[in-house]
Amino acid sequence: MSLQCGIIGIANVGKSTIFNCMASNKAETSNFSYSNKTNLSIINVPDSRLYELEKYQPTERILHTTVEIVDIPGLTKSAGRTDKSANQFLSEIRNCDALIHVLRCFDDENLPHVDGSVNPVRDIETVNLELQIKDLESVEKKIVRLEKVAKSGDKDAKKGIEILNVYKEHLESFQNASTAPVAPEHTHFIDDIFLLTVKPIIYVCNVDDNSAVNGNRYVEQVKEFLKNDKTEVLVIAGAMESEISELETEDDRMAFLQDMGLTEPGVNKLIRAAYSLLDLETFFTVGPKEIRAWTIKKGATAPQAAGVIHSDLERGFIRAEVMKYTDFVTLGSEQACKEKGKLSIEGKNYVVQDGDILHIRFNV
Repeated sequence: MSLQCGIIGIANVGKSTIFNCMASNKAETSNFSYSNKTNLSIINVPDSRLYELEKYQPTERILHTTVEIVDIPGLTKSAGRTDKSANQFLSEIRNCDALIHVLRCFDDENLPHVDGSVNPVRDIETVNLELQIKDLESVEKKIVRLEKVAKSGDKDAKKGIEILNVYKEHLESFQNASTAPVAPEHTHFIDDIFLLTVKPIIYVCNVDDNSAVNGNRYVEQVKEFLKNDKTEVLVIAGAMESEISELETEDDRMAFLQDMGLTEPGVNKLIRAAYSLLDLETFFTVGPKEIRAWTIKKGATAPQAAGVIHSDLERGFIRAEVMKYTDFVTLGSEQACKEKGKLSIEGKNYVVQDGDILHIRFNV
């Protein structure tokens, strides 16, 4: 399932450092104010349930589900209108399904801020403005197209113009398209112009080591600014986590974390948040050969989940044998689930739930 979550932000906020904490292929980092290189990595989604399942079903291998993370070149103020490299920034965002906006929430005199001082709220506004300008261009172009169609009396085109003007006014008021007062049944009028400010987004406050647990004044400024937004704010000490990721053993990494007062790497929370932001869920297949996590979109049916495993399973789907994760680890085996009536037989209309353990019956 090729869904991408893009890491965005202005230059010198630590995007590539955060990316390197998660990725196996490392991005180049430097103190220069701009890099035009895009980095992509397919990243395992941390899920402790896989190892819990192994306690009750010994297996030869464990396979995590994955998410694609893209490290997008940084933006500079007003570059969306005049700078070729920043147009790359905007086009890369258009290809992403969700966004991780990294904010600089640390002081470092050796790494000057592109605007002269650290101010994460200003940085949010800088990026939002560039995206809003690009979206306004897209909306205005579609209005022009629909006005030509509406001259023939096309009622749908007239309605489209009405709705697009709502988005236009909202964007002109420096607001993101995602918060425009448009009813869900009318949002289809923007589906074909792929607006940037409708994408789901989470914010990452990149802090110094001493602020990894409790944050700092910059983090508080961000939380206050975003308090009315339906978004998540995470705090990660990127430089420290980059050091942790270089340690050879899990025991060494955990010891480092515990010394800093953390129970797990912040990037683990970020990866899971990105996975959720993409509206994804996980189901499992469990057996002696492998225990594997699979990715589905929320609301997927049993045949659609079967198709994620192999197209033949969807094409020849008969039924799904389903156990809940909590039932399996509580009772300890598939046989016990059967005996307790905790293994259900589901048909084509069953909506798979996060954590379901599936066995697909099919015939082709």
